[in-house]
Amino acid sequence: MCGTNTAPHGRLIKVTDAVGTVLAHDITEIRPGECKGACFRKGRVITQNDVPHLARLGKQHLYVLEIGPDAMHEDEAAVALATALAGPGIAFDPQPSEGKINLLAARDGLLKVDVQALKQFNMVEGLMCASRHSNSLVGKGEIVAGTRAIPLVIGRDLVTEGTSIAGAAGGVFAVKTLAQPKTALIVTGREVYDGLIQDRFVPAIRPKLEAYGCPILRIVFTPDDADVIGQTIRGLIAEGAELIVVTGGLSVDPDDVTRTGVLSAGAKEMIYGSAVLPGAMVLVSEVSSVPVIGIPACGMYYKNTVFDLILPRVLAGERLTREDLASLGHGGLCLNCPDCTFPHCPFGKSA
Repeated sequence: MCGTNTAPHGRLIKVTDAVGTVLAHDITEIRPGECKGACFRKGRVITQNDVPHLARLGKQHLYVLEIGPDAMHEDEAAVALATALAGPGIAFDPQPSEGKINLLAARDGLLKVDVQALKQFNMVEGLMCASRHSNSLVGKGEIVAGTRAIPLVIGRDLVTEGTSIAGAAGGVFAVKTLAQPKTALIVTGREVYDGLIQDRFVPAIRPKLEAYGCPILRIVFTPDDADVIGQTIRGLIAEGAELIVVTGGLSVDPDDVTRTGVLSAGAKEMIYGSAVLPGAMVLVSEVSSVPVIGIPACGMYYKNTVFDLILPRVLAGERLTREDLASLGHGGLCLNCPDCTFPHCPFGKSA
């Protein structure tokens, strides 16, 4: 359906009169011993250079579409749709392929998708856009979405409706660059501090930070003392730390005072708890505008936890809210598979 009384109709015309018209069907070329296939696809706009080729194929007449002023060819529609859907950090080739345009990451970073706007866009009759999940890490040049008008000819009013939805969202897709902040690690716990047991947090967490290019400013071990933890956080910020990761001391055990220590450092809007397993007892906060992430004991034992889901978003400059951590519940169950394929698995993905 083309929308708003713009249903196309066709007519038979001479090939010599077909320049600028739209082909309504595929035309097959057969070269014995070489190939057989469509050399002119349905929807192609006939050019002057096509006429001799068509004549060689024995085509004297063509059945073509007539597109009125209130309708658009699929290629024209695809360009309009892609332009509206693309936000910061998104690029695309303005030459559609079979009526479709792929949206590409223009830089390395974190893909952000306005999921609600995408749904509204796809509710418009005759329009579609399929994408990767929001908060996926993408590399420059990777495909993040594809869009097209479904019919060969579509009403301009429908395309306008879709582009208005995308435009109101400021573009449905964007790629945020990840920062590489100077990071300090604080390992809490009397047993580690006194050297009674060997620390297992740093070997688990440090490689994840370094994988994003985050330089490690310092690693500090503290006892389970809220005042010491708070003083250590403030001291590291004074030294230039731009991200602080605190490990341990986040359970409900009375001896676990990391939360109190973060608060004593001057934390604002501290969020404790997420709808992710493993990682229910995570802590997210800020002290003097420096992000502070608290990782519970699961960070030592599991390959992937809530930390793997929120770290890229923090590096992208996001200030996570309680709603953000609650939304992670859909797709927030790690199955701890023997052959881990994260991030190419359901963990951290939501519709």
